[in-house]
Amino acid sequence: MIDPISVFLLLLAAATPILFAALGELVVERAGVLNLGVEGMMITGALAGFAAAHATGNPFIGFAVAALAGASVAMLFAILTQFLLANQVASGLALTLFGLGLAALFGKPLEGIKAPPMPIGPLRINWIVWLGLLMVPLIWWFLNRSRAGLILRGVGENHDAADALGYNVRRVRIAAIAFGGAMAGIGGAFISISIVLQWTEGMTAGAGWIALAIVVFSNWTALGVLAGAWLFGGVTVLQLRLQAAGVSVPVQLLSMAPYLATIIVLVLISARQKFSHRAGGAAPGSLGQNFHVLR
Repeated sequence: MIDPISVFLLLLAAATPILFAALGELVVERAGVLNLGVEGMMITGALAGFAAAHATGNPFIGFAVAALAGASVAMLFAILTQFLLANQVASGLALTLFGLGLAALFGKPLEGIKAPPMPIGPLRINWIVWLGLLMVPLIWWFLNRSRAGLILRGVGENHDAADALGYNVRRVRIAAIAFGGAMAGIGGAFISISIVLQWTEGMTAGAGWIALAIVVFSNWTALGVLAGAWLFGGVTVLQLRLQAAGVSVPVQLLSMAPYLATIIVLVLISARQKFSHRAGGAAPGSLGQNFHVLR
């Protein structure tokens, strides 16, 4: 018999890495920056966080180091796109390849080592899961109610107008990129420290790309990101349950189920936007566009 509480806890755990990465990318894209390097930042955070947790025996230090590592890698993207005005799409793809290669190079000595135990919070829920859930209303409030969040959204909608009003577009975008990198790093560390419990090369397995898709699925809203992350988590738990139950479906088909569900959702969202005349929830007006300082 399936215990619904256990299934829900598994769903929360499966959704948490995607939730962190997608919330971080949401803030980045709201600032008008398209960072396709989420996968690279996640795998870097997974390695750095696991290494720090193993060295100190404290998983919370591991998550802090993962956030710092993700933000540091994100700064490479910031230098390329905000100072050197490199193409954001190409720079993001390069960041992903850089992160994957860096993790593969330095992760070899950590293979086969177990992560230190993670303390369980209230209601048998991991403390990092609670943090992820808390970040949803905090980011919603920041983007919709705080002055800094409204400035960030203004920069994302029209960076030239924001600059004309005296706001430092480059500074706002760099701060958003750093925050997105830190969130992706924490999401990656959750995989290595709390889910897999050890370091394995390529362990993020495309989670960063799913996070990018979820931001679109969410119509660039925090609550939509939560819904998308839970959808992914639910499909992941479903395919694991089917495998455990010995359902006669090829394991490759079950493993691709979360990614297939993400593609289907994006197609449905795209079709809805095509035949809908509502303006709310549209992509930021300056998304993916470099800002050229004229003065």
